[in-house]
Amino acid sequence: MHDGVVFHAGLGDPEGPVLLPDGSWAVVEMSTETGHVSVVSSNGVSRRVVVKTGRPNGMVMDSDGLLWVAESMNPPSLLRVDLDGSSELVLTEGAGNRFLFPNDLAFGPDGALYMTDSGVLRSEIQKIPAADRLGYPFEGRLFRIDIESKKAKILDDGLRFPNGLAFGRDRALYVTTTADGLIHRYEWLGEGNLGVREHFADLVDDSKSTGSGGFVGGDGLAVGASGNLYCAVFGQGNVTVIDPVGNLLHRITVGGEEPTNVAFGPFGSGCIYVTVKDTGKIERHQVGENGLAMLPSKNRTD
Repeated sequence: MHDGVVFHAGLGDPEGPVLLPDGSWAVVEMSTETGHVSVVSSNGVSRRVVVKTGRPNGMVMDSDGLLWVAESMNPPSLLRVDLDGSSELVLTEGAGNRFLFPNDLAFGPDGALYMTDSGVLRSEIQKIPAADRLGYPFEGRLFRIDIESKKAKILDDGLRFPNGLAFGRDRALYVTTTADGLIHRYEWLGEGNLGVREHFADLVDDSKSTGSGGFVGGDGLAVGASGNLYCAVFGQGNVTVIDPVGNLLHRITVGGEEPTNVAFGPFGSGCIYVTVKDTGKIERHQVGENGLAMLPSKNRTD
């Protein structure tokens, strides 16, 4: 059993929830039948399609109200989407490396866009038997992208299917790697520079996880005002809450086995909204705290 409520249902493999200024929600639908960026009304009753891109994955909004989308297939790319339905392909490669599986996005304290690339073409991973996926030699990368110059640099590589990412209360960058179930931490050094990769926490509950598609591990995450990390654990059916020093606090059970991402609701609501792939739903859960106040921006400074 879980104590969340269904905010919206009938989505095609939802991911990437973004709270919009009017209280509505932008969300991606990754299924082959949809492939949309959509907007769900603030009361959860209605939904409209903004644009069909292919297989959109992670998504963030900038200070101009534009959505930046990690498109995982059509082709693997970074897109810029206006809520009026227009879409622009921004990048298909970074630092001389073509994107393979753009997964998730976050704006950093410097105003740059940080992106995970899971390190395998979606078409290739679909060919791998589920039982063999954990042993696959993923070569995931972490990119920093200057969206004004459209220049990218690789901050880390050799990651085991990097997925969700978020900047914490301490300004460090936290990245989940789904294939090994870990959260990694990178110290913020200023001017777009990060420290070395540090092991921060293990998200997998070995006593309960049965797996889904060969994976049990962290997906998207969000940071509370307390500094707690709220991590959707794909294949485990919960959002795992980790405190600012890496300790497990508790797990919030959701209504399916494949939660993909989590975002905080409007300030003062004390709620998180969770996208659940296998049920096609967005759930709302009361957690008693607000999200970390980090405004989306293209012009942050240190």
